[in-house]
Amino acid sequence: DLDMPLGKRVRLNRLLYGSGLGNGTLMVVPFDQGIEHGPLNFFENPASKDPDFQWRLALEGGYNAVACHWGLARMYMAKYAGKVPLLLKINGKTNVPPDEDAFSALTSTVEDAVSIGADAVGYTLFVGSPRQDVDIAQLTKVREDCEKWGMPLVVWSYPRGKYIDAKGGRDSIYAVDYAARLAHELGADIVKLNVPKKSDKDTSQPKPYDKLEWD
Repeated sequence: DLDMPLGKRVRLNRLLYGSGLGNGTLMVVPFDQGIEHGPLNFFENPASKDPDFQWRLALEGGYNAVACHWGLARMYMAKYAGKVPLLLKINGKTNVPPDEDAFSALTSTVEDAVSIGADAVGYTLFVGSPRQDVDIAQLTKVREDCEKWGMPLVVWSYPRGKYIDAKGGRDSIYAVDYAARLAHELGADIVKLNVPKKSDKDTSQPKPYDKLEWD
C-alpha cells in the first residue's frame, strides 16, 4: 500500500514476502564488513573466508537477502542468482582513518545494482561526522538514482564523530533517534539502526533526551 514507484514495490515485495521469512520481516546476512573491518572478522570461523559460505548460509538458513559489495557479488553470486536476493552495498571505508572524520566513498552505483540483479542498494550514512556535508550530498545523488531506476534504498544510519561523542555518544537515544530521523528525511525506504544503550553519559544528551525515561 506504500506510495512508491512500481519498480521499488516489485523489489521490496520480493525482499519482504518472496524470500526468507516471507512475512514482511527483513533478515539479512551481512558480509560487507570486509571493507571496514578487514580480514579480522573471518578469523574465528575459517570457513567464512570463502564468500560462498555466506551465500549458502543465506539460502539454507532462510534469510531474505545477503548484503555485500560489488566484487563479492560479481564473483560469487552466480550460483545463487534468483535464489537469494542481493542487497548491494554501494559505499564503504576502511577502519584505518579515525571515526572522527568518518565518510564512506562510493564503491559502486545504482546502475551496477540494476545490472547485477540486486533487489535493493545499501548506503552507510555517518550522522554528525565533520564530513556529513559530503556524505549527505553523495546520498542525495544515490537517492535520485534509486528513484530513476526503481531501486529500494536501505540506509545504514550511524552516528559518528567527536560532536556525537560530546552529546551522549553514538549509542545514546538522542543519537540513534536523530540518525533515524535524518535517514527518513533524506529518502530512505528502509533504515538500519543500532539499538540505543543507557549509560552514565545520558545527562550529556540535549534536552529532553537527558531526562527521558526509557527501557
